[in-house]
Amino acid sequence: MKTFIIAEIGINHNGSLDITKKLIDGAAEAGCDAVKFQKRAVDLVYTEEELDRYRESPWGTTNREQKNGLEFGREEYQEIDSYCKSKGVEWFASAWDLESQMFLRQFDLKYNKIASAMLTHTDLLKLTATEKRHTFISTGMSTVEEIQNAVNIFESEGCPYELMHCNSTYPMKNKDANLRVIETLRNTFNCKVGYSGHETGRVVSLAAVVLGATSLERHITLDKSMYGSDQSASIEVSELKRLVKDVRAVETAFGSSEKVVLESEKPIRDKLRKF
Repeated sequence: MKTFIIAEIGINHNGSLDITKKLIDGAAEAGCDAVKFQKRAVDLVYTEEELDRYRESPWGTTNREQKNGLEFGREEYQEIDSYCKSKGVEWFASAWDLESQMFLRQFDLKYNKIASAMLTHTDLLKLTATEKRHTFISTGMSTVEEIQNAVNIFESEGCPYELMHCNSTYPMKNKDANLRVIETLRNTFNCKVGYSGHETGRVVSLAAVVLGATSLERHITLDKSMYGSDQSASIEVSELKRLVKDVRAVETAFGSSEKVVLESEKPIRDKLRKF
């Protein structure tokens, strides 16, 4: 089975369509299946107190200015939609509030995403599930009971979904990956299970594929030293290309579960077998 590979642009575009297009280019060149963004209605997601808090950023000195500087509106997403179509790559986004989920409907996307932080946002889950789009559900910092509640919502609506094992630290230490949870989730919920990674390298992601992850999501960036809270937990485009190449090589190596003598082995057997 081919792993569905998602390049998470998230907010690493830093409010720039130029950076966004370069990241889309990189994802398309790497052979990713989709790129993903994050959409927020800032005034709904954050409190006034939080937005008024002092924070230096390229956009000003308050948290509000920083949050607004990272948000794209309709015009930008229309351009993203058109650009992704020209590159032959799907795009979708994780909404952090009901207004943002409704906003995304205008683009007729194939996929939805529930971020780990939103897994217990019952109203958002219900709204998303009514769309009947294949939904990736990240399970970071969540209990089995919380995941079960989310699954119940999607199953009650008949909405296709796929869980994603995730550790919500940025960046994640390899020792905290707990990749065996992929099997636990698969056995518990009898569904597809992918992996959303926040580590800095490629080894853990490849191991997740070996363990049967049906999807793989990684944050990407043009440069890890750029401004932004997610940059350090991202991989640069050159590393993304190596990761996708390695994943496809691993998939090829899986081969068949049937034990047979391969055609390529027969001449060697004829030469070396004496008995």
